[in-house]
Amino acid sequence: MSDTPKFKVTVDNISIEVPVGTTILNAARMIGGDVTPPAMCYYSKLDGSGGKCRTCLVEVSKGSEKDPRPMPKLVASCRTTVMDGMEVKNITSEKVVDARKGVVEFLLLNHPLDCPVCDQAGECDLQNLSYEHGNEGTRYEFPRRTFEKEDIGPYIQLHMTRCIMCFRCVYTAEQLTNRREHGILERGDHAQISTMLNKALDNEFIGNVIDVCPVGALTDKTFRFKNRVWFTKPMDAHRDCSCCKGKVRLWMRGDEVYRVTARKDQWGEVEDWICNECRFQKKSTKDWVIEGPTKVARNSVIAQGHYEGTKKTPIVIDKVIGKDPKFLLDIHDISDVNKPEIELSKIKGPAHSNDFKD
Repeated sequence: MSDTPKFKVTVDNISIEVPVGTTILNAARMIGGDVTPPAMCYYSKLDGSGGKCRTCLVEVSKGSEKDPRPMPKLVASCRTTVMDGMEVKNITSEKVVDARKGVVEFLLLNHPLDCPVCDQAGECDLQNLSYEHGNEGTRYEFPRRTFEKEDIGPYIQLHMTRCIMCFRCVYTAEQLTNRREHGILERGDHAQISTMLNKALDNEFIGNVIDVCPVGALTDKTFRFKNRVWFTKPMDAHRDCSCCKGKVRLWMRGDEVYRVTARKDQWGEVEDWICNECRFQKKSTKDWVIEGPTKVARNSVIAQGHYEGTKKTPIVIDKVIGKDPKFLLDIHDISDVNKPEIELSKIKGPAHSNDFKD
C-alpha cells in the first residue's frame, strides 16, 4: 500500500484518485479518451512548459469539498493542480468548447495554409486541433506575419512563419544540451524564435527540437520533401549507442530508411531522447536491430500505410487488387518514377528532378 496521499477529482463525470500535486491535465490523461484536453505547449519532460497556448482550458465547476465554489474563469489544466473533491468540465462544457475554438482561431491567424507541402502534414498537432475544434473559415482580413526560411544548423531548418510560440524547442535546448544558441527575440507580436548572429545549432542532442515541435516550424533537412509520412512504415528499432539509449523509430519504405526519430507515447511526447548520430547518420537497416512495426492509432492518417498482419492474409488482398500489396514490395520494382539505383534516403537535402536525369 502506498502512503502517498491522494485526491479524488471528477472530469466530465468520470472520477479518479490521483496523487497530491497532480495537474488537471495529467489527471485527465490518466482517464484517457476524449476527456483529455489537447495541449500544444505542455510537455511533461520539460520543466517550465505549459500555460502558453491556452488550448487546454477547462471549467472547474466545483473547487473542492472544503470550498465547493466554482472557479470564476476557465483555467489552464496543465498548470492547475487538483484539489480533493474537485469537479472539472472539459467537453461537457459549452464555455470550454467555445473558448477552444477561439484559441484555435487565434493560433491560425498567422499560420500559413501550406499543409499540402509541409513535411509535418499527417503528424501535426495543429492539424488535429483545427480539425476537431476549429472553424471552417477565417475572419482575419489583414496580411499574415511572414519570415524567411532559416538554416539554423547542418540538419535543421526553421520556418518561423509556421511557429506558434510554444517555446518547447527553447526549453529542450536549455535543459537537454550543454548550451543554448537560440531563443525568443523581440516582444509581443514581433516575437520570434531565432539564433543570435546566425549561429548554428550543432549540439549532440539538438535534433530533439524537431521531435518536440508540434507544427512544421522545425524540420529535418535530411528528410525534407523525400516522402509523405503516410507512405512510410514506422518500425521500432534499437542499437548500441554511447550517447543515448539508442531506442528509435525508423520511417521506412521498402528497405530504405527515410527518417529516424525518437519513439513517442500516445500523447505525442518523446519516450527517450536520442542523439544526432542515431537521428541523422544511421540511415541503413544494417545499423539497427529492428524490433517490429510500430503500433499506430487507427485514427491516424499514418495507419493507412501500416500493414501489420497483412502477410497473414495475403489471399484476401490478392482477390481485391489482383496482386500482392505494393507496400510489401520494393517501390522501385513497381514504379517508373524513380530509378532503382538511386536511393532517396541517401540524397543530401530534398529530392529534385535533376537527381533522376541521365
